This record gives sequence, structure tokens and C-alpha cells, in this order.
Amino acid sequence: MIETNRLYAVPLDDVRWHKSSYTANNGNCVEIAAVPGFPAIAIRDSKNPEIPALRSDADQVRSFVHALAAGTLEEA
Repeated sequence: MIETNRLYAVPLDDVRWHKSSYTANNGNCVEIAAVPGFPAIAIRDSKNPEIPALRSDADQVRSFVHALAAGTLEEA
């Protein structure tokens, strides 16, 4: 597990953000980027990029996306 304080200390100024190919032209989308030096993903709202990005372990994000796509996401 990645230490949260270290993960959020990494600046994201120079990362390359990616939008989904399913994004509509209305600007309502999220963007993702790799967090430098970590096996982690940063996720942000493309309309509000100044708000700090959510950061999480890449495997956890992958599992979350697969569960959403499969319709198997369970309530906690």
C-alpha cells in the first residue's frame, strides 16, 4: 500500500493528462494521469483542474473500473 502523504506530495504540474475517448463535447469528463515515481493514478475533473486530484494505487483504480464496467460494484 502506498503511503498517502508521500503520494499527495508529488507535484502533478508536468504530467500528461488523458481524457476518455467516450467524452462528449460538453466538457463533462474526468482526466487521469500517472503519478511520477509511484504505481499510482491521479484523477481530476477536467472542468476544475485547479482542485487537487484524487490519487490512488493503480491496481485499486483498475479493479474499481472493471467492477463498474461489469456491474459488480458492491455497496460498502
